[in-house]
Amino acid sequence: MRQISSMLQGLARSMSLGKERKEAEEGHGTVLRSSGTLWGEGSETFAAVCSRRGEKGTNQDTSIVWEGYGCQDDTIFCGVFDGHGQWGHYVAKAVRESLPQSLLCRWQEAVALTSLIDGEKKLSDCQFDLLKQSYLAAAAAVDEELRRSRRLDAVNSGCTALSIVKQGELMVIANVGDSRAVLATTSDDGDVTAVQLTVDFKPDLPQEKARIMQCKGRVHCLGDEPGVHRVWLPDREAPGLAMSRAFGDYCVKDCGVISAPEVTQRRVTARDQFVILATDGVWDVLSNEEAVRIVAATPDREKAAKRLVECAVRGWRRKRRGIAVDDCSAVCLFFHSPAS
Repeated sequence: MRQISSMLQGLARSMSLGKERKEAEEGHGTVLRSSGTLWGEGSETFAAVCSRRGEKGTNQDTSIVWEGYGCQDDTIFCGVFDGHGQWGHYVAKAVRESLPQSLLCRWQEAVALTSLIDGEKKLSDCQFDLLKQSYLAAAAAVDEELRRSRRLDAVNSGCTALSIVKQGELMVIANVGDSRAVLATTSDDGDVTAVQLTVDFKPDLPQEKARIMQCKGRVHCLGDEPGVHRVWLPDREAPGLAMSRAFGDYCVKDCGVISAPEVTQRRVTARDQFVILATDGVWDVLSNEEAVRIVAATPDREKAAKRLVECAVRGWRRKRRGIAVDDCSAVCLFFHSPAS
């Protein structure tokens, strides 16, 4: 109950600041938008972030870690965004800036309304539902904002978005695209094991392919890319999108590509050690188990994300010879302080 009261107070303080994004972020909470580290004193978390440009040109990956999210000491927002297409890096940065604030605004409104109607007891029972509905509404609003933007051409460019909100023991995960979240937890025999928390939304997944085909889109691989399924327009070989959900990419939005996230939850326990959020450049060459072992075996937590990304780059050069290394980005969020 005390946690709910704290949430209401924090959301009220945040709402009183107005809707200016910079004021809300810089005045309350700490935001990291680049490679580095951030210790969440209130949320008892530690985040290590690293992004490495590949060999395809501009780094289209970006990320954000926002400690004290919504003026709540025990709450943190983390996200990774992977752009694609000519202007993908601009789309990724636009979503990075818009999504956390849009989500926060809708979450505040939902919490305030529910607490007024049903009281704090009801609010404690529906924390996940409020966040899920807020996430869905925020994603729709951000995608529409991109569509109407005169500064960005997101017709043939877009981005994926994987993010989490952790408040106390509750962790809510929202995924649009093919980035992935993997949890490291301790098994009964004391080993650290990997638990995949998200689905890679590729076009060949049965439910994704069915939706795309129902909307007259096509899904198939190119002859020189066996196993890489892409989304194509009904009447021409374009754009060849390698995921089934994304922000932007309006050329195929009428063909079944959507921006709606899959939103799930997990209660963090004492056995859970950390969660990895990483773009597909990491997962294309590292398994969940390999990634967890790399991070767990890094003595200095500050270097965990950097070491993971470096291992991914080496994996590209060893396993994908002759193919340009993709951008690789990761956020490693540790749940407990080193002393605990």
